[in-house]
Amino acid sequence: MSETVSEPEPETAFDPEPVSEARPRRRGRTTLLIAVAAVLGVVAGTCTGFLVQADRAPDKLPSLSQPTLTQAKGPAPEPLSAAQDRQVKVDGDLRKLLLKKPSGARAATYPLGNDGWLDLAEYAEMFTTPDDAFGYQVEKEFRRAAVTQWREGTRDVEVLLEQYRQEVGLGASDTATDSFYWAERKSHTSSWAIPGTGDGMAYVHGASDGEYSAEAHAWRGDVALEIWIYDTKPIPKKKIMDLAEQQMERL
Repeated sequence: MSETVSEPEPETAFDPEPVSEARPRRRGRTTLLIAVAAVLGVVAGTCTGFLVQADRAPDKLPSLSQPTLTQAKGPAPEPLSAAQDRQVKVDGDLRKLLLKKPSGARAATYPLGNDGWLDLAEYAEMFTTPDDAFGYQVEKEFRRAAVTQWREGTRDVEVLLEQYRQEVGLGASDTATDSFYWAERKSHTSSWAIPGTGDGMAYVHGASDGEYSAEAHAWRGDVALEIWIYDTKPIPKKKIMDLAEQQMERL
């Protein structure tokens, strides 16, 4: 007598949705009705409370007197002068805080902006995906940007200052951090911390399509700094570091 052996049913595979592709669920009708009912319940309870209080005799108010506060003695501190108040400097003409063009330097090969200013659209055009860059800068509360450029021999230099409103977040810090991320992912790159800047960094990159480059990024308060150097020859560390330190001193 042969014994029949039943085969186990195959287990149903469970393939959860990847976290990276998950989207927030839309609020359903049931959830909305519950929320409306809860609001109506709160309103009804509040009205009942007012009616109960209306029938009660008013309570005697407590005394408004408070202990006498000790007043500080001596003259008040003098307000900061315009030269000492950094915010006065950065709220003025941002272009005046840029490095001065070296003696003997020529005009830039590819000039940016208009009279030293860069609007948001022009700044976004400097990125590989301008639309994404534009949206990112709007989110970070971009306020304005100033730029200076020059050419020395075969070397092109660009110095930019980007200022942010920073009413919600820290746009200058976020912009610098984003720049660190991309700079560190370039091949044949050496990097150094910029003294006196906290987390500022300078980078020198190897040749790409026959061109060498270097960059520096830092921030102070609501202003982010970018320095870019391009050359047909290797760029020494001292060049990018000196420019970064000099520009940060002016901030």
